[in-house]
Parts: sequence; structure tokens; C-alpha cells
Amino acid sequence: MPENTSEANPQAAPSALQVALDTRVAIGRLIRRLREVSDGQELSAAQASVLARVGKGEASSASALAALEGVRPQSMAVTISALEDLGLVSRTQDPTDRRRQLVVLTDAGRDAEMGNRDARHEWLARTIEETLTDQELGVLHRAAGIIENLARR
Repeated sequence: MPENTSEANPQAAPSALQVALDTRVAIGRLIRRLREVSDGQELSAAQASVLARVGKGEASSASALAALEGVRPQSMAVTISALEDLGLVSRTQDPTDRRRQLVVLTDAGRDAEMGNRDARHEWLARTIEETLTDQELGVLHRAAGIIENLARR
């Protein structure tokens, strides 16, 4: 017997629980797909994600980045070192806590992060244009507004 009432009766509205699950899964897949898109620079998914987080100002220390990415601090140290070796980030001493180092983007890191962001935006726009009908485009536009409203609550 189907758990979702809309599967048993196509006319029935899906439950909020089912819509929440479907939305979370779909957004997660889209985010993972977007992380795969880059401007051609050979960065791992972890490196690109850290670059984006630092660029957005989401975190500035290795421990905060590790927590956000859900990895051990030792793993984050390896990722940051690789980005540092590529000249994309540098570490500076935290002026308020000299025991801690802050991770900042270099000019090359800013350019790379912006290039990756632009590549993701272009991929998504092109995919939407090539894949969706005009009606689906309108539905997606309305859904984006609804998702934005949910995110603000």
C-alpha cells in the first residue's frame, strides 16, 4: 500500500511530510549537481565547496569550515593546505585570538570562486532553457519564490 496518498489517489493532495521530503531530496541533488559544475579549474568538490564558503563569508577558520562541511578538522586541514598550495587561500593570524588562524581568499581564489559561481549560474540557466517548457518555467519561478519564503521563516 503506498504511503503517499497522492500515489493511491492521483487527485488527492500530497501530505506536507511528502512534499518536504521530495523538496529536500530534489534540492540536495541540485546542489550536488551544481557543485560538480566549475569553470574548468581542476578542484575537488570539497575544495570548491570550501572556496565558496570562504568567499561567501560563511566561515573563516578551519574548525568552522570542518563543522559546516561535516568533516574532521584533520581532513579540512588537508583541503585548506591544497587550496593554499594552489594559491587560492591564505591563512592569517586571528587578531582577536592569536592561537587561531583565519582562512581568506587570495585574489586568485576570489577569481576562481567567481568563475565557478558564474559557471554554475550559466549551467543552470542553460539547462532550464533547454529542458523546461514555458509552463514549467513559470511553475519553477513560482516555486523559487515559495522556497525563498520558507527559507526566511
